[in-house]
Amino acid sequence: MDSVIIMTSATPETPDTGTTVETESGLVYGPDGKQLDVHRPAGAAGPLPTVLLWHGIGPDERDVLEPLARTAAARGLLVLVPDWRSDAADGGRSQLLESLAFARKEAGGLGGNGESFVLAGWSAGAGAALGVALRPEVAEEWRPRSVVGVAGRYDLPARTTGSTPLADLAAGRDPAVPVHLVHGSRDPIVAPQYSRDLAGALRAAGRPVTLQEPDTDHAGVIMTAYDPTTDRCVPTNDGSAVAAGHLVAGVLAAAAADQPQ
Repeated sequence: MDSVIIMTSATPETPDTGTTVETESGLVYGPDGKQLDVHRPAGAAGPLPTVLLWHGIGPDERDVLEPLARTAAARGLLVLVPDWRSDAADGGRSQLLESLAFARKEAGGLGGNGESFVLAGWSAGAGAALGVALRPEVAEEWRPRSVVGVAGRYDLPARTTGSTPLADLAAGRDPAVPVHLVHGSRDPIVAPQYSRDLAGALRAAGRPVTLQEPDTDHAGVIMTAYDPTTDRCVPTNDGSAVAAGHLVAGVLAAAAADQPQ
């Protein structure tokens, strides 16, 4: 496990917690040399509730999730955010699963819990996270404590499994863990109806699910705004995005407290 830089923020991350967050950047997690960042409250005694958080379809965009990850860490979580490439030959599957294996093996040494943690994702990362719960055979029959899907689609093949989450549910597959969904009500990229459809399917199957729709868009739900000049999502101080990010951070914290099924 190689660490490149450790940075500690000098100011409280959130006014409601007053917690200083430190970020350990550039840990190599797999044979491809892909890197991840670890965000945690400074000085916290472990093991902390842990979240593995996957970004969306943009290749190697762990930085895009940094505002959300640090906000969640300020709530007492250890948050791991890996890079992965959707344009890889396998659509990113091996890198996503390698980051999951890393989290299971190394989170304990980083101050978290590698045995039971939240698996979360934004956009394409959301379906990838749910896919693992539905098909645990891709992870040695391991399932997360709970799944958090942010602004995802679930009618497309999951990047981790190659199968469609909604189709798996219809075929009787059971995620066997709580699922928490957040989707911006003004999302023009991935319509909120995709999360509503999943929530309905989970309820019909008798599975625990929550859905919240903050007043923001696809980028705002992770505390960012889309910048067309760089074709990336960048941090923003927009009030609706900040509020949505705090809501998602709260959902991650609540998911980390879910009791195993």
